[in-house]
Amino acid sequence: MLKLAKKIARKILNIPLNIKGKINFAQLKKNDGYCCICEQQTEFIIYNDWLRDYYKCKKCDTIPRNRALANALTKYASNWEKLIVHESSPSGELSKYLKRKCKGYSGSQYFSDVPRGQYKGEFRSEDLSKLTFEDNSIDILITSDVFEHVYEPAKAFKEIARVLKPGGMHIFTMPWYPELKTTVQRTKLSPDGTDEFLMEPIYHGNPIGGGKGSIVTFDWGLDFPDFIFKNGGMNTIIYLEVDRKKGLDGKFLEVFISRKADGK
Repeated sequence: MLKLAKKIARKILNIPLNIKGKINFAQLKKNDGYCCICEQQTEFIIYNDWLRDYYKCKKCDTIPRNRALANALTKYASNWEKLIVHESSPSGELSKYLKRKCKGYSGSQYFSDVPRGQYKGEFRSEDLSKLTFEDNSIDILITSDVFEHVYEPAKAFKEIARVLKPGGMHIFTMPWYPELKTTVQRTKLSPDGTDEFLMEPIYHGNPIGGGKGSIVTFDWGLDFPDFIFKNGGMNTIIYLEVDRKKGLDGKFLEVFISRKADGK
């Protein structure tokens, strides 16, 4: 049944299959390059026109936003491997890479059933809007496609700024819609703690949860950097690099680098 489901999914995604129902790699577009995550010469393979999720490294299976974040991290913090790095909601090969390269790495997840600051397995229980870390204690905080799911982003950016050291950075990815002059809120929490949908609900996959996944709370627009400055006091750079030799191409490839001012 599982094999049949995968075959149907591949057909829906227009991934070419051979007569045995397996991926026909000979028909896929690909290019040679260097992957900054598995740190090897590799092939980047296009399984589907939606490059964001289907332009993968043959050796480590990472997708463009994973490589974009790692690439920007090295560009804007070349010494990150020697720093205190915390990642919220880690998953996949990017997180394994960060942990492998950085002795000062730690990760946290949002566990509704675990008190904040305590651990469930290898991950610390944290809520971005109510972090338990001390002031000025983290050099770099990383989030990958998290802020489209945060209910109280104003509090979250304030908290991130609080825990970052002076000159520290929040480096992150998320879907960004610069064609929207003003950010749109899609979902909010009702007084009883349930989702109140302001628009048709959209869900994204959740690495630690099942069911429908994580609800999208905001479609972030052109005003996003101003929102961060207003609520966290951090200036934000939006970095975009497209280079197929690095496996960098596709929608929502922007990396955001918010820096806490020195001396704060």
